[in-house]
Amino acid sequence: MFIDEAVITVQGGRGGNGKVAFFPKRGGPCGGFGGAGGNVYFSASHNHINLNRFFKVREYAAADGASGEAFLRSGKNAKDLILQLPENTTVIDLESKTETVLKTSNSPLLVCRGGKGGAGNEKYKTSTRQTPRKFQVGYDGEKKRIKLILKLIADIGLIGLPNAGKSSLLNALTKAQAKVAAYPFTTLEPNLGELDRKIIADIPGLIEGASTGKGLGTKFLKHVEKVRLLLHCISSESSDLEKDYQVVIDEMKKYNSILLEKKQIILLTKTDLITFSEVKKKTKILEKIGTKVIALSIHDDKSLENLAEYLN
Repeated sequence: MFIDEAVITVQGGRGGNGKVAFFPKRGGPCGGFGGAGGNVYFSASHNHINLNRFFKVREYAAADGASGEAFLRSGKNAKDLILQLPENTTVIDLESKTETVLKTSNSPLLVCRGGKGGAGNEKYKTSTRQTPRKFQVGYDGEKKRIKLILKLIADIGLIGLPNAGKSSLLNALTKAQAKVAAYPFTTLEPNLGELDRKIIADIPGLIEGASTGKGLGTKFLKHVEKVRLLLHCISSESSDLEKDYQVVIDEMKKYNSILLEKKQIILLTKTDLITFSEVKKKTKILEKIGTKVIALSIHDDKSLENLAEYLN
């Protein structure tokens, strides 16, 4: 399972309580301050590629500060909690609506501050109150609901309607082992593969209305935002190539028109299922759209080699 969105609750640690204590012989107050609660940070890491661990565990809290001690000794400050996230995760504070994109080049992001420690009874000593028994409890740490959204960082994205041959092509070009079957929506989550140091993402197929959440909706579209090149797969089995192309383009435009500015290549897939003359005819139809068209089949090693060379 590939989890790319999660809503979690994070909280800074509670400050330690102040101490009520007195010097053994003099009898004056000597209770120290409580320690500060731990802060909560988010940090980007290459060691994580998804948000799966936030699917089961939804609440995280830093440790509490220690209580103050006698002889004016403060309690120990708690350790900070650093939660590691995949690079390029968007962190959204659901209350303030602020958004931050995590990068490995940036310092850890402070999300929740821990609470301050409470004062011990020494603080409450006055000229008229020499033996105060008053102390201060520690302050609670900040608590926030955070939404995490991961957008894949891939060089190339395979897009197209369901069953256009994207997963099969990814498996043929790379060492990926994406699930393949002869029915729509086999791919329910993005799959990744590597070709000559280029990351290729097989992004779930979409249907008309995906930009409004129909089908796999924005689960598909958000992952297109970061890729540099789009390989638009259209099955040679299609009876209306231009319509298949336009459905995907329209949904990308509705979601974010900037996606249309990305370089795009049309791949006429599954050419082993039609005759050579049909391949030429359908290639010409797609070339009218005004972008480069490559016809190929995963069962034709030469066509795969040509595509790999072109991508390089």
